[in-house]
Amino acid sequence: MAGPGGAAARSRFAVVGGGIAGVTCAEKLAMEFPSEDIFLMTASPVIKAVTNFKQVSKTLEEFDVEEQPSSILEKRYPNIKVIQSGVKQLKSDEHKIFTEDGKEYVYEKLCLCAGAKPKLIFEGNPYVLGIRDTDSAQAFQKNLAQAERIVVVGNGGIALELVYEIQGCEVIWAIKDKAIGNTFFDAGAAEFLIPKLTAEKRETPIECKRTKYTVEGSQEKERPAAASDKLGSALGPDWHEGLHLKGTKEFSHKVHIEILCEVKNILLQQEFIQLQKTSLTFPKEEKNVEPDQVLWPVYVELTNGKIYGCDFIVSATGVVPNVKPFLDGNNFAVGEDGGLKVDEHMHTSVPDVYAAGDICTAAWEPSPVWHQMRLWTQARQMGWYAAKCMAADTLGESIDMDFSFELFAHVTKFFNYKVVVLGKYNAQGLGSDHELMLRCTKGQEYVKVVMQNGRMVGAVLIGETDLEETFENLILNQMDLSAYGEDLLNPDIDIEDYFD
Repeated sequence: MAGPGGAAARSRFAVVGGGIAGVTCAEKLAMEFPSEDIFLMTASPVIKAVTNFKQVSKTLEEFDVEEQPSSILEKRYPNIKVIQSGVKQLKSDEHKIFTEDGKEYVYEKLCLCAGAKPKLIFEGNPYVLGIRDTDSAQAFQKNLAQAERIVVVGNGGIALELVYEIQGCEVIWAIKDKAIGNTFFDAGAAEFLIPKLTAEKRETPIECKRTKYTVEGSQEKERPAAASDKLGSALGPDWHEGLHLKGTKEFSHKVHIEILCEVKNILLQQEFIQLQKTSLTFPKEEKNVEPDQVLWPVYVELTNGKIYGCDFIVSATGVVPNVKPFLDGNNFAVGEDGGLKVDEHMHTSVPDVYAAGDICTAAWEPSPVWHQMRLWTQARQMGWYAAKCMAADTLGESIDMDFSFELFAHVTKFFNYKVVVLGKYNAQGLGSDHELMLRCTKGQEYVKVVMQNGRMVGAVLIGETDLEETFENLILNQMDLSAYGEDLLNPDIDIEDYFD
């Protein structure tokens, strides 16, 4: 690709990042421009591919995420050239990318899809593991095999699933909210799910659908404890399947939740002894909490004053967009969440540079029932739409905003329940100007709708409710539902018959 004397390789389109957004973007460009070479730059030898894609409804989609060697992608799309090297520098005024291996590449249009990395509560502490990708989940599993007690910090989807899946190990779960899983649901849904946390373990989970490729040679060398600077791609919705999350103790679930608190300090054993602090035993319901006699490798001091010893700490506290390699010398507008701001055509503030997925911040005026969340589904939609925008700009055509940004819609699984969230499902940004309607059958389903001025603006559906398409339509067409009142959720009335 490089000419004589190491001249830069040129291509009309370059994409940085081998995660879902980058791969989807490169695939779409490869289809739109079959005679052009598409450069895909990735620091990892495996890429993330979308498999078993199903459009469940107008806006809901389901798919699996599979790690594949990049050669598979190149076989499928002969015009995609995978460049396996991290990006060292971007010189956007010269339209050049410099990779870690000393090469340079010239592009006409570039899409940055470099994702995000775990936000660690404490950098550089060997007892703090960040979990966001398949590598860190494996490092985690290795550590768990010897663990008797761990502390989990964070309240997003990964923390939730992790706590649910761990067996045979005491778990202290520290969350800054009042209720668990606040990224995905409210206190009511949390209450619906909590019995599952304490129940004895249910049937064995289904086999893992994601094939795991390991980089040749990486097995023999001991993996360094999940180095957080190594960027893996994010975990898929069933990432914990097939990982044996079992600690050393022979009981199933022991979870204690500390609410409304954050980690104030982390003390190593020596510091703990020197400071003559007192830590607590694992809380048992019946009696008052006792001081702990056991010495632990590491101690967590919470903002509520409690101190617990543990074997290690899992930091599942969200992500920060991976923008660092690109900022230097380029004039990117950056959002409050640290992402590269993009407009409604996925353009950054730098000419000919687009961005998609976790690295970007949607800076357009969103539809009233859509918001950005760093999820697999949005990474795929943004990558695909960014490629369409790049193609339209290249061909001088105009393009409409993609329909997937009309309504926030996400389907996932928690605790083996199907979970669908639509629109402003947590009344995001609505203030007190809304009302909630609920229907709940213990152990079976939980249905919540968010109403504003007689119109549905959001919903949470847990279990096999079969209401997602109906509710999607009601939110999209903003029909006035005041006449139905409470009957909207009456299980004896077949609501679908009304609104087909």
